[in-house]
Amino acid sequence: MKLILFLLLVSPVFLTAQTSEEALQGAWESSFLDENGTTNTLSMIIEEGYFSMTAYNKEEKNFIATLGGKYEVADDSFNVTYEFDSSTPDNVGKTVAMPFVVDGSLLVFNGDKAWQRLDDGSGPLAGAWEITGRKQDGEIRKRDTSGPRHTMKILSGTRFQWIAFNTETAEFMGTGGGSYTSEGDKYVERIEFFSRDPERVGAELGFDYKVVDDEWHHSGLSSKGDPIYETWGHR
Repeated sequence: MKLILFLLLVSPVFLTAQTSEEALQGAWESSFLDENGTTNTLSMIIEEGYFSMTAYNKEEKNFIATLGGKYEVADDSFNVTYEFDSSTPDNVGKTVAMPFVVDGSLLVFNGDKAWQRLDDGSGPLAGAWEITGRKQDGEIRKRDTSGPRHTMKILSGTRFQWIAFNTETAEFMGTGGGSYTSEGDKYVERIEFFSRDPERVGAELGFDYKVVDDEWHHSGLSSKGDPIYETWGHR
């Protein structure tokens, strides 16, 4: 199935227009019916000049598609440049402009496509992150982030998604996401979609974390049960 950006159609609405970049920040959700009449979730995170959108069905453990990349706000237009698109790789590198308005908990694109706000994008880990290193043999080995291959996490105040992709080849390697909490030095992910292994949907993963010099240190067990220690920096 091809994921069409900002898919859900609703009746025209009249809003008190807010078109600032700050108004867009956070997590948004919508839904749509597929050809079988099944209701599926659309989840979107917008943070720090990056966005991701994913279609999935948590109950059926069905990942459908994801896309995202960079964005800029110009006047009342949300201008997105695709860095990944799991269903239509040819979109990678293209830029699309869409008018938008925000009114409280409602985000509307092109005058007729609506999303409900889940959070306002605030929190100690909210932002767009890229993996910068992993601990191996007791030593953190840094990773070059200047190339076209990226492993990225984007977090709002309550939602997260990781994505692995290559902007040069348009290859999509995988993604997973859902909700999270961060309290004290504990970070917990609750997986709602996972492109590589649907059986991981519903899992809850707990990690220790700290932010040192604007770098996120993340340690615990991976979804495979392997010990990990990673560092992440802002993109």
